[in-house]
Amino acid sequence: MRPPPHSFLAASVVALAALAAVALPVSTAAAAPTASAPPAAVCATTRSIADGGSGSGTSPGSRSSSAALTGAARTALGGTGLTRPDGAGDARTDTRTRRATDPAGCATALPADSTRTPSAPSYTVSLSSDTTGSVWTGQESVTFTNSSATALGEVYLRLWDNSHGTCSAMPIKVSAVTGGTAGALSADCTSLRIALTTPLAQGQTATIGFDLGITVPTGADRFGRDGAFSFVGNALPVLAVKDTAGWHLDPYTDNGESFYSLAADFKVSLDHPSTLLVPATGRSTDTPGTAGRTVTTATATQVRDFAWAAGPFTRISGTSAAGTPVNVYSVTGISSSSARSMLTTATSAVDAHATRFGAYPYGELDAVIDNNFWFGGMEYPGFVLDVVSTTALTHEIGHQWWYGIVGDDEYTSPWLDEAFTDYATDLALGKTGSSCWNSVSWASSTEKITNSMAYWDTHASRYSTVVYGYGKCALHDLRRVLGDTAMAKLLKDYATAHWYGVSTTAEFKAAAQAATGTDLTSFWTQHRIDG
Repeated sequence: MRPPPHSFLAASVVALAALAAVALPVSTAAAAPTASAPPAAVCATTRSIADGGSGSGTSPGSRSSSAALTGAARTALGGTGLTRPDGAGDARTDTRTRRATDPAGCATALPADSTRTPSAPSYTVSLSSDTTGSVWTGQESVTFTNSSATALGEVYLRLWDNSHGTCSAMPIKVSAVTGGTAGALSADCTSLRIALTTPLAQGQTATIGFDLGITVPTGADRFGRDGAFSFVGNALPVLAVKDTAGWHLDPYTDNGESFYSLAADFKVSLDHPSTLLVPATGRSTDTPGTAGRTVTTATATQVRDFAWAAGPFTRISGTSAAGTPVNVYSVTGISSSSARSMLTTATSAVDAHATRFGAYPYGELDAVIDNNFWFGGMEYPGFVLDVVSTTALTHEIGHQWWYGIVGDDEYTSPWLDEAFTDYATDLALGKTGSSCWNSVSWASSTEKITNSMAYWDTHASRYSTVVYGYGKCALHDLRRVLGDTAMAKLLKDYATAHWYGVSTTAEFKAAAQAATGTDLTSFWTQHRIDG
């Protein structure tokens, strides 16, 4: 999201979706990219195993006879054959030690046989709209696996209500939970505790199903209604993230984002009047419904959220040079020349970012254009809201990588998506950021690029200047320290290593330090990048 004049918010429509993660391990890298996303150094699949005895028949590794091995033969990681005790396949008391080497940017603490792919939850949502698309009702279910070492007795649904009304007045309502008991909403109406009927042990899977009602409030917002057009962002309840810090139940902020979710699979069915178009996250297909209605089914894999819009949009379509289908949906009042310009921008931007950070993995890309958006623009996987602006749209599409593919805790570390995306926007538009750090002027000793949204919500006038402006200038400065080639390689390798995973400031600093022989300690201090 870019704050005025370049920020974004989301919209309304009926959906069938997949949710974000609960009690899943948050690692620097998660599932490997699909065939459409070629990066090869993903942590989940490219650990190199130094012990040839595990997979090639030779033995730089070690073995002992201290424990019984009862498992069946398995394909070796990084080898060419099967892993068997002593290579013989007979019953023995024998163990093997294998040495693993991770790609740059991946943690090395995991044992060689471990996997870095969390069990992503899947969401299915089936919603029907009224005649205008401002009210959606239906059912949702989320299936997830407890990957933590301890039993899971509760989960939290995240309910993002940007109206900040009382809980009873929330436009999103959840009822009739099965498989658990719904507790009280949080004080700010953004989370709902679900006590599981039977606690989940590690590795066990559960499904929570519930009725859902969404009333889209008035206002050209990321979750709002502008006349006949509804924008539905962050409207579907998603599972909260639980990691080593516990449950992440941060409050909503309209100053930026406080969203934090892991990659998951969504399947959303939107049953709507045929007079409405419903751009949405993922690949969409339309089938006839009952008289005068259409069912749009959107399928999205490895996405962090699901958003859609509904209304009598004007749609134009194109394909980027690299083959990504792009659709531009315009509200009434957007000229055909402006829509065409935004289509040109979108097709160019998606390829520019893909070249630098890895192939776009989400199938099609939908851009919804409305000049009444007060926030400028807002990003969701495969779906963006925007005003008519080349810079803003290029920025929002950049978020497909920095937040979408490479996730982060947006409340704790907003610079990891906003500064990186603004830097990517500069590169895509041919801007070098020459001398931009010269204009930096700190408002106080506590002001830092890496401050959380808790800080920026109390210093709102400085948020855009520091996180976006100073943040991207710091990355331009880092490029000048490392050199253009090394910086380009750093970011592409870092994106690859964190593909569908979660980035932290500490991990990025470590990856940057590994890319140069220059000690960067003073660089981080000068640029106020802590963590």
